[in-house]
Amino acid sequence: MAEKNWLNELFGVEKPIIAMCHLQPLPGDPNYDEEGGLEKVVQCAKADVLALQEGGVDGIMFSNEYSLPYLTKIEPITIGAMAYVIGRLKDEVIKIPYGVNCLWDPIASLDLAKAVDGKFIREIISGVYASDFGIWNTNAGETARHRHRIGADNVRMLYNIVPEAAKYLADRDISSIAKTTEFNCQPDALCVSGLTAGVETDTQVLTQVKNAVKHTPVFCNTGCNKDNIIRQLSASDGAVCATTFKVNGIFENPVDVNRVREFMDIVKDYRKTL
Repeated sequence: MAEKNWLNELFGVEKPIIAMCHLQPLPGDPNYDEEGGLEKVVQCAKADVLALQEGGVDGIMFSNEYSLPYLTKIEPITIGAMAYVIGRLKDEVIKIPYGVNCLWDPIASLDLAKAVDGKFIREIISGVYASDFGIWNTNAGETARHRHRIGADNVRMLYNIVPEAAKYLADRDISSIAKTTEFNCQPDALCVSGLTAGVETDTQVLTQVKNAVKHTPVFCNTGCNKDNIIRQLSASDGAVCATTFKVNGIFENPVDVNRVREFMDIVKDYRKTL
């Protein structure tokens, strides 16, 4: 059963902010830039990582965010390309804890984390959903056993229990889902999302999940910005942030270091009150 102190041990702060590094389309993706190639992906990721770190975030999560439309079983070329990009950055550029997210495949995410020494993954690991990607099924027991088989027991698993663009097939309330997920799956953290990337997470839902679990940290997973981050952190143990850090707050844009710094200054002042 997860204990909340692992967050402080990994990130060194209360209520950490994990920033997304959205990788450009990769080989095999419909929108991959053949002319720019993987070097373009590397250089875009490098610029974003440097801006996020300079702005003061606590951790980074690499994802194939621009691999739209997403797969629920990742192709090997995607894992290989992501490993190449992160490998190019991990020794000289990345200075803070990092994790990975292969959308939407927890097994692939674990394999990638093991390959690049990532400290955590975030995925849809439990439940069954009707989604934009079809019927979306999972196998939490197999995922946990795969983590053990590949020697990745130290990789923390963040369960997104309110997945974007999907709805739980069973008619269950979110508090019940949180309670049984904690008991049956022993997640390292739970993530609560809005409808899509950049859409604000419902604070009431976030609070319901937080109140339902006994030991598990809860992350606000989408839609945080400088105007709502104190409210969202008051109802959670941390946040995963992306769109708010982009130029003009637009999902497709690169990271704006000034937006990151402004956001993190608010977070750091709030932490002083804890």
